[in-house]
Amino acid sequence: MSNIVWPKGYIPGFTDNYVSNEITLVGINATDVWASLIDTTLWTQYYSNASDIRFYNIPGPVLAENARFRFTTFGFLVEAEVVEFVPPVDGQPARIAWHGWVEGSTPEERLDVHHAWLFEDLSDDRVRILTQETQNGGPAKALASDPKEPMLNAHQEWIRGLGEMALKRNYMS
Repeated sequence: MSNIVWPKGYIPGFTDNYVSNEITLVGINATDVWASLIDTTLWTQYYSNASDIRFYNIPGPVLAENARFRFTTFGFLVEAEVVEFVPPVDGQPARIAWHGWVEGSTPEERLDVHHAWLFEDLSDDRVRILTQETQNGGPAKALASDPKEPMLNAHQEWIRGLGEMALKRNYMS
């Protein structure tokens, strides 16, 4: 199976926080999932932890290569830029990732993240949906030490909601 491509400074194990969420679904493919993630107007329909999505250098609401956008998540207004954008192609997994950051008044208050997604078609009409995020900074350390595991749980909601939205949209077409 394919893996996330990590930029220097964001490799799991060397960051302040890391989460990984994965599901496999039947009846949809990477193209279906891709369409439901890159259309940010759908995010708030299937993920309760994203709001206030705005774009800077493209009109939006569809993510694209090098798109600069912002959104609110975990109570943070996150600035983001798409740094990997590989749409689905037969035999190759789809990949999208963004670098996100939250400025702080001190270096310890700054948050830097790399949030990556991978959609991989599998045999028997299945698709693998993987999302992983690494984070650096004081807020990342706080999230990592929270016994309620907010990142892990919220991203599980996101990945499940994404899959359900893709299934719903596939059945409607």
